[in-house]
This record gives sequence, C-alpha cells and structure tokens, in this order.
Amino acid sequence: MISSILRKLATFLSFFFKNKPINEVKNKKVIKKINKLLNESKVTNSNLKKTHIRFNFQLFELLKEKKIRNFLRESFIQKMFFIHNRLFINNELKFLQKSKKWFFYKKILVEDSVGNPVRYFLYPISSGNRINHVFHLSLLIEEFNIDLKKIKKIFEFGGGYGCMARIFSKVNNKIKYTCFDTFYVNLLQFYYLACNNLNVGFKKKNNFFLSSNYKQIKKYHKKNSNYLFIANWSISETPLQFRKNFEEIIKNSKYILIGFQESFENINNLKYFSNLKKKISSEFEIKIIKNKFYKGNLIQTQKHYYFLAMRIKS
Repeated sequence: MISSILRKLATFLSFFFKNKPINEVKNKKVIKKINKLLNESKVTNSNLKKTHIRFNFQLFELLKEKKIRNFLRESFIQKMFFIHNRLFINNELKFLQKSKKWFFYKKILVEDSVGNPVRYFLYPISSGNRINHVFHLSLLIEEFNIDLKKIKKIFEFGGGYGCMARIFSKVNNKIKYTCFDTFYVNLLQFYYLACNNLNVGFKKKNNFFLSSNYKQIKKYHKKNSNYLFIANWSISETPLQFRKNFEEIIKNSKYILIGFQESFENINNLKYFSNLKKKISSEFEIKIIKNKFYKGNLIQTQKHYYFLAMRIKS
C-alpha cells in the first residue's frame, strides 16, 4: 500500500510531459484481437509463485475490462514491470552518458507513447524503465565488447510488457525475437508491440513470437545459432524445478543477460546462479556482478546481481 502511494506521488514529477495520442483505429483493432484471444483461452497458474498468480489475476481483469490504453499508469503493472521516477535511474543514465557508445544508447533510449508511460523527470525523452533496460544491455555490451546489431535472434524469458523487444526493434529491424511468458502477459506484449507497428503474434513466422507453451519453444533455439538469452528479474522468480526446463536453452545461447535478486520467496538465487556458472563455465566466459545502483526500495532492500556470459567454446 505504501509503495503504491509512493509510486503515484512520483508520477507527479513528470506532470509537465504528456505523451502523444496513439492511433485510435490501431488501438481498437488490437483490443478486438485481444478480446477474441481472451475468450478462447484456457489458462492455468501452474509453475507460478504466489506473487505472479496474484499479478496475472489483476492483469486478466484489466484485459477483460478493456482498460489497457493507459496500462503503464496502473500501480500493479508499475510494481512488476515499469520503474519510473527513481533516483537510482539517474545513476544508470549518467553511466550511459559517460560511455563511448552514448550516441548509440541515446538513439534507443527514445520512449514511445503506447501505454502512456511516465517520462523520466530528469530525462523526459525517455522513461525510467527504458533507461533501466538500456543500462542492462550496456553492461553486456561493455563487458564483452559486443555489437548488438550482429545479434540476429533473441529468446527472452519473461519480457514484461515488451520494452526490451521494442528496444531491439530499433537496433535491428529484422530481429527474430521470442518472448516466453504467461498467456495474459503475452497479450499485454501483443498490445504494446502491435500498437508500435511491429510484426508480433503467436506464430513462429512472426518477427516477435509470443508463447506461453514450453513444448512449443523447447526445440526452437539450437546451439551455435548466435542468439542472446535474456531473463531480467524473471526466471529468478520461478520455482527451481521449472527453471531446469530452460537450462538447455540457456546453455545453447551465444550470449546471456540475466538480472536477479539475491533471494525470492525463500529461494537463494545467488546460490542457484553460482551453481549454474559452475555447470557451464567450460563453454562460457561468465561474470556475476553486483548491481551497484539498484538495492530494492524503502520497504524491501536486498542485493541484486547480473549473470553475464559469452560463449567461448562451440
């Protein structure tokens, strides 16, 4: 409750910046498609921790009531998916601005209007969440000197509302991108990416392929196919047994970018990812580094980390 009030108050720091209206015809068309998929769906909550069961119920209600136009102003979505006016974001922004690659970062930081995002009060051309995502990428880029434009394929476990996918659409407009998430979150991603005029859908032929079915994607990403595996504060929030299904996809990738908190609902994530490092260290250069800017919030503080890796052996 307190965190919700604080998030609401923080939005007023950006009252001076208004997003442009989105295309109304496109908006109605996408919502109609979502409503059709929602009515046809049969969804279970297996493999979800209690935090995500509650979140998916709230998201279902939002989608059912067709109140999605301003979804990035919803407190429960902000809590899970959208960081806005937090001071640690300014440290991430300064890190990007000091980089030799700032010209590149600056281009992909430009925010869209879909979802009515809160613009970052110290850099209103972007949002806190977009800055945060680009910062994640910058660590992978600068630790291993990677050119993102050469990456042709991406598998993202989780994916929020589609922010990282949208960023990559600006890096490479021919990217093949998979978002694996719960069905309701897939629908949110569909809304966001479709309203940003991207080729998104639930078939593998789509440039942005959305799936909540593990059997559908388990053989989709093969070893040595030059893809990046991303899971920022997502796979670290699932049961340990469920994570094992995705270790093969992780091990087959060329690059790995995972963000995680030290513990989540009694799971020791630092131990889990340290063990994963041991399992794949013969094929990857791996770095587990502490997040020096983000330490949680006033209500719950804890250490956060990145698991960064690049394949060195085929």
